[in-house]
Amino acid sequence: MDIALILIAAFAAGVLNTIAGGGTFLTFPALVFIGVPPVLANATSTVAALPGYLAGAVGFRAELAQMERAVVLRLVVITLVGGVLGAILLLVSSNEAFSVIVPFLLLAATLVFMFGDRLRAWAASKSRAVTPYGTAAMLMVSIYGGYFNGGLGIVLLALFALWGMVNIHEMNGLKTALSFALAAISMLVYAAGGLVVWHHALAMMLAATAGGYAGAPLSRALPKPVVRGLVAAVGFGMSAIFFWRIL
Repeated sequence: MDIALILIAAFAAGVLNTIAGGGTFLTFPALVFIGVPPVLANATSTVAALPGYLAGAVGFRAELAQMERAVVLRLVVITLVGGVLGAILLLVSSNEAFSVIVPFLLLAATLVFMFGDRLRAWAASKSRAVTPYGTAAMLMVSIYGGYFNGGLGIVLLALFALWGMVNIHEMNGLKTALSFALAAISMLVYAAGGLVVWHHALAMMLAATAGGYAGAPLSRALPKPVVRGLVAAVGFGMSAIFFWRIL
């Protein structure tokens, strides 16, 4: 039953990530509910998302090729550094401390997901309000992503808008490439620290990949507000459950 639960959660997460994002709201809680300690569940959930990031990066390779190579490489290096720092923070976090932080992270990620379009629009109106391709902002976002992956894509898109980027396809390509780099380096740190439950992670990778494929036709059939409402309900529901767990 435990394996069935995480496979279903991973498949549904793959579908959601293809349609709108928010797969973390399913994979992380599913692992916790079957008894995986929160820190290990967070690391394992991030590793399970790795194939999806890779597929996205490959899919946007044409858009990435249009960007200045030196800029992309510089951002990848900053992302790798931030990912390592965030993963180390997770490595030294106790399950008790992380359990207290998780509800707030889930709630914040849900709010970012719900208001992602408004956040990007606001960021676009403030374009170049921060240094384009600056180190400090990219490093902070990467540290967050290495520590907790929820809502990372939306935060990255908002950051790109603040830099003044306007081509959504280039933005999505850069987002997926940096997300893959961050998840890959985080996986190495997690693995070195023994945080990954590999048999769960590998099974969830396969299920999430299948879900991502199945999500393509669904993304054309389901209205966007319906999907967003579903993800928001899951996110708020999971946040409430984890708040209840710490009371």
